[in-house]
Amino acid sequence: MLRGRWIGMLLLCLVVAGVFAWLGQWQLERAIETDPPPAGATEQVRPLTDVVEPGQYLPEPLVGQKVEISGEWVEGDFLVVSSRFNDDVEGYWVTGQLRVADRTSIAVAIGWAPDRETADAAIERLDAEVDGSQVEIGGRIISDEGPSVPPRTDPDRMDRMSTAALLSRWHDTEELDVYRPFLASTTATAGLVDISSPAPEEQSPINWLNIFYAVEWAIFAGFAFYLWYRLAKDAWEREVEEFEDARGVETA
Repeated sequence: MLRGRWIGMLLLCLVVAGVFAWLGQWQLERAIETDPPPAGATEQVRPLTDVVEPGQYLPEPLVGQKVEISGEWVEGDFLVVSSRFNDDVEGYWVTGQLRVADRTSIAVAIGWAPDRETADAAIERLDAEVDGSQVEIGGRIISDEGPSVPPRTDPDRMDRMSTAALLSRWHDTEELDVYRPFLASTTATAGLVDISSPAPEEQSPINWLNIFYAVEWAIFAGFAFYLWYRLAKDAWEREVEEFEDARGVETA
């Protein structure tokens, strides 16, 4: 182990172990949230523009944050999203495009309907009531669910609240800025039922997955030293074996 070759190998293992130790420290720093949001922060109503900007992903601590915004409904862009549960009862959401600024919109889940007929009737009513006036909407801001492939028997069906899917069916979308998350309205209109949207569960300030990764890096660092020891010992045992074989030949 004191030969130059194995001392050089030890120095290499020290470098590798140091890199692993740094990676473990990096994971630990991200495992514990040093500045978690205060309890109940999501229940304090904030302006939408203070929470997220158009085109940006919604940070995880802000999912479910109560917000408020004003805008104008865009006629003809009230659409139905299927497979929506309200207190464990399956139904439909009626959604709309809310124009919150010049060339800026957000998808809004307006309310829940127990059947498709009620949802379609609400859309007719909403389209008839669009007059270009400003409306105030309050609700929870929620991350986009992503699009899904519709069934072959009903290619127009949407089963996920996807801003991208809704945008593909909206009108007047040229050079339109759109919020990635959607807004689940607190108060339904047009004869719909309020969407059940309870406060999100308080998140633990500890990310156990990151801690697990940090432990893994520590194990890898220890394995680097064990690998050096094992290689050096194997070389020593091989030399001893060759020496004994040589002595046996001389004795014979």
